Amino acid sequence: MIPRARHVALAALSSALLVLPALTGIADAARDSKVYAVPLATTQADVKRVAEHWKPDRLKVADNYSPATPETKAAPTSQPVTPTDQRNPVAAIRRSLAAQNVAAVMPRKGKSATTMGKVYFRFGDKEYWCSASAVAAKNRSVVATAAHCAYDSRQARAADSWIFVPSGEASGGIYVGAAISMHEDWSGKGDYDYDYAFVTVHRGFTWTKKNGTYVMKDIGRLQDNVGGQGLSLNKKPSAYSPISFGYPAGMQPDRSHPFNGKSLRSCERTVTQWAAVAPAFDLQKGVQLQPCDFSHGASGGPWLIGWNENRGLGTLVGVNSLTWNRDAQGWYDAVSSPYFDTTTGEVYRHASSVRTISRIG
Repeated sequence: MIPRARHVALAALSSALLVLPALTGIADAARDSKVYAVPLATTQADVKRVAEHWKPDRLKVADNYSPATPETKAAPTSQPVTPTDQRNPVAAIRRSLAAQNVAAVMPRKGKSATTMGKVYFRFGDKEYWCSASAVAAKNRSVVATAAHCAYDSRQARAADSWIFVPSGEASGGIYVGAAISMHEDWSGKGDYDYDYAFVTVHRGFTWTKKNGTYVMKDIGRLQDNVGGQGLSLNKKPSAYSPISFGYPAGMQPDRSHPFNGKSLRSCERTVTQWAAVAPAFDLQKGVQLQPCDFSHGASGGPWLIGWNENRGLGTLVGVNSLTWNRDAQGWYDAVSSPYFDTTTGEVYRHASSVRTISRIG
């Protein structure tokens, strides 16, 4: 019988008890990794269709939608899922070309970056939201979030009507997703070691009223407006102590609701370590941050090191993926991220090279 002290509850759509043996390191990939790139809105007509879905009246109540959470079960691991959308290319990228370290960038105007915010999207006829952040990139148009906040691997289906809203306030701009870049093992089998996505977004817009109706006003590229977090790869968890950010909203294990999903929260003074194996989620090399009481809604929020509160910038080393109730008590007490390694750099590099529409509206 396993001692009770070694049980933890892992947050998904419902909780599960998992045994967590310690990990001692990261295994090198046995083969070249591949980036799975999924187009979202690719034309002016696509962008307008997504924008029409997120008119001001709908966005006003968007915080009442369900925060996206991981599925109760991972997709089958015996065989990859065959995508139902045959447009989706798989792009191989040589490791020698993968990004290694990226410097944070300030916005073109203002003295502080505002990179963190929410993503809103649909699966089927239901709206969801997650946390996310802008990342510095050569196309000035990349958002980092959890892969489950952009692509349902069980259905081999990308999210529809995907937008990023910095600070969760539409007045600061709305950025329609152009393409998702992720690892093939997320899209193919829901492997939580790759529960991250870099979404390339189109130029932003705001809604303005003209002759009694709303029209889109182009406001330029994401990074120019809000700045971009840096990116660092292959850092040993014992060598850094990040701050995790997000918009938690979901219920705690004791059924309490301490967060409303409207305020950006952070977990500070934390300890990072190799997370344990979670077989049902294919998690083999996650990094766990504790203590942290984040609940659903914080998914996709950034893990930052070197955080400068005055500038609003740091360096991205992870994203919120799974929440944990390690002691099986009333509240969640840890959050984990996939390990950001060279393969992550490949995915990021692909997202930073995607071209977008030159003007919106």
